[in-house]
Amino acid sequence: MPLSPPVPRALRHTRAIHVDAFAREDGLWDLDARITDVKTRDIRLASGLREAGTPVHDLKLRITIDRSFTIVDAEAASDNMPYPGYCDTIAPAYKSLIGLSLMNHFRLRLKDRLSGVLGCTHLTELAQILPTAAVQAYANDVIKTRDGDGEDASTERPFQLDRCHALRVDGPAVARYYPRWYIKPVVS
Repeated sequence: MPLSPPVPRALRHTRAIHVDAFAREDGLWDLDARITDVKTRDIRLASGLREAGTPVHDLKLRITIDRSFTIVDAEAASDNMPYPGYCDTIAPAYKSLIGLSLMNHFRLRLKDRLSGVLGCTHLTELAQILPTAAVQAYANDVIKTRDGDGEDASTERPFQLDRCHALRVDGPAVARYYPRWYIKPVVS
C-alpha cells in the first residue's frame, strides 16, 4: 500500500543509504555500506560553500564477516564531509568493530565503542543497519530460511521465526507458512 498523497512540497535534502553484500572466494562476506547527504541548493558550511548537488556527506563503511556473523575486518572512508581534515581522521576507529557479532547485541556494543566523540555520527548510524542487511544477504545462501517449505523434515526451527511481528510463532503468517512451528496463543 503506498503512502498517502503528500501536500505541496519542495525537495531540499536527500539522504541515501546503500548496502551491497558480496560473497568472497575465501568464504567470507563483505558488506559495503554508503551514506550520502545532498542538498538541492548551495549551502554555507563553516568550512566553506557547498554547491547544490555536491554531497555534504559521502561516507563508506566495509565490514567483512564470517558465516557466523562475526566481524573479521572493518574499514571506513570519508570522501565528502563538512570538515575536511577533521571528519576524515576517525576512520581507524572503526577497526574496533572487529570481533563483534552482528547477531549478539551488536547495536549496544557499537554504541559503547563508537558513539559520540568516539566515532562519526553518520558512520555509526550506517553501521546500525548492517545486522539486518547481513541476514538478508545470507538468506537462502548461508542461512536456510525454508520459506514456504511445508515438507521440510529439519528439526531446527527456521532462523527468521520470532524475529519480527509478522513471523511471531503465535501469529497467522507462521500458522499459514510454517504450520509445524506454529504455537497457538494462550487465551486468558
